[in-house]
Amino acid sequence: MAKIAAVSLSENKGEQKENVDSAVLKENFGLVDDAHAGDWHRQVSLLAQESIDKMNKQGLDVSAGDFAENLTTKDIDLLELDLGTRIRINGKAVLEITQHGKECHDRCAVYEQAGDCVMPREGIFAKVITSGEIKPGDEIEVLAND
Repeated sequence: MAKIAAVSLSENKGEQKENVDSAVLKENFGLVDDAHAGDWHRQVSLLAQESIDKMNKQGLDVSAGDFAENLTTKDIDLLELDLGTRIRINGKAVLEITQHGKECHDRCAVYEQAGDCVMPREGIFAKVITSGEIKPGDEIEVLAND
């Protein structure tokens, strides 16, 4: 079962995020109180815990939120989700995948603190279609594309 491993927020872009107990996904906006929220296609960022584990095996000391991702996932292959795919979290909130990877900031705070950034290679981005509160442990359901 795919699930949310961590939910993370930050006040500023390009910095590591702090893990929180819960957060609110707001339709057409993103995560309330996060620097990346707004009216654009990268409202929410997702990175697999498996990607973070891979970085730890390479000698980095990193954890959820350290790559500036909002949602750390477990047991779902994010890069296999086609653009336009929708996922439901906690049976209510719905995200639509809008981008795979990204062009990284040149030596941003995340890179400086972590020594590498896996987000440009293995992270994905989404916009919020349906609002809802989310928290670690919530189930992720991939919805059929219409």
